[in-house]
Amino acid sequence: MVTNDRERRSLWTFFALTYVLSWVFWVPAALFGQDFTSTAWGIPYMLGGFGPSAAGIIMVYRTGGKEERRDFWRRLVDFRRISAGWYLFIGLIFPALFAVSVLLTSFLGGEVPDFGTLAQIAANPLALVGMVVIGIIGGPLSEELGWRGFALDRLQKRWSPLESSLILIPFWWAWHLPLFFMSGTTQYAWGFGTSAFWLFLVGIVPLSILHTWAYNHNGRSILAAVLVHFTYNFTLSLVYPFSITVNLLQVVLLLITAGGVVVVDKARQR
Repeated sequence: MVTNDRERRSLWTFFALTYVLSWVFWVPAALFGQDFTSTAWGIPYMLGGFGPSAAGIIMVYRTGGKEERRDFWRRLVDFRRISAGWYLFIGLIFPALFAVSVLLTSFLGGEVPDFGTLAQIAANPLALVGMVVIGIIGGPLSEELGWRGFALDRLQKRWSPLESSLILIPFWWAWHLPLFFMSGTTQYAWGFGTSAFWLFLVGIVPLSILHTWAYNHNGRSILAAVLVHFTYNFTLSLVYPFSITVNLLQVVLLLITAGGVVVVDKARQR
């Protein structure tokens, strides 16, 4: 359990620091209506994205001893913590869910994605390398050292994995809000207050649970959380843009998958 006020304060300090380190870059860009893809505002956009991981690293070095710091970095780079089965699961689960959502959309007579990104990769396979590098850095590495590596680790000292996942959701979701007002982002294209906006909120619920599940079942592996985050974002980028039907179905499938995870874990505990 979280045993003292110091640990509770460290969590609140982490959340506050995360928002400050990110929003100090993002809010001005949003207020000035700058498109980060075509101007120098791309640099603040990238710097702001590292807020969670930067805050996590700062807090680990501020509150932890030498062994905790070493353990933190080991959990990020030690690929042996993750079994072959888990690598397979992490690599296939989100492509499978998106594939099913596209097939169901087609069956229902809805609009299916044109998979333009896949066509571009087929025409220029080297583009895949750049996508992977950017995909790993932007989101997975820039966030997971904080959300899972620090915050989730502390939350689970007091609450269950499911409770900790749910507690983390509003902080993780609200952190993204400036992106809905920053031209050039996927969130801006979705729009604030739209159906896609609310599906983004709902989708974070099962994603948080799945991140926790992978993290816990691989020896508190930050790398596992990074790979889960990467696989989801990368799959989304391959399918995007997609219709609201595809979006709705993939969120429903995520909820079903996360629900199954919770049921299985409860059964194992009993």
